[in-house]
Amino acid sequence: MAVEKTIGSSSLVEVVDRILDKGLVIDAWVRVSLVGIEILAIEARVVVASVETYLKYAEAIGLTATAA
Repeated sequence: MAVEKTIGSSSLVEVVDRILDKGLVIDAWVRVSLVGIEILAIEARVVVASVETYLKYAEAIGLTATAA
């Protein structure tokens, strides 16, 4: 009896490989205020990508010229 892999399932290695190949960006901004007074402000930008992917897209938008 042969075991077949379903198309819908993927391993952790495949998921990490796809994230590093394509990249992942999470951009969040949170502001907490009470009676018009800002108590807490959080701004976060998380970029997960391989160095090759980052450099390819950074060059496209002109970010690598400042590093050179």
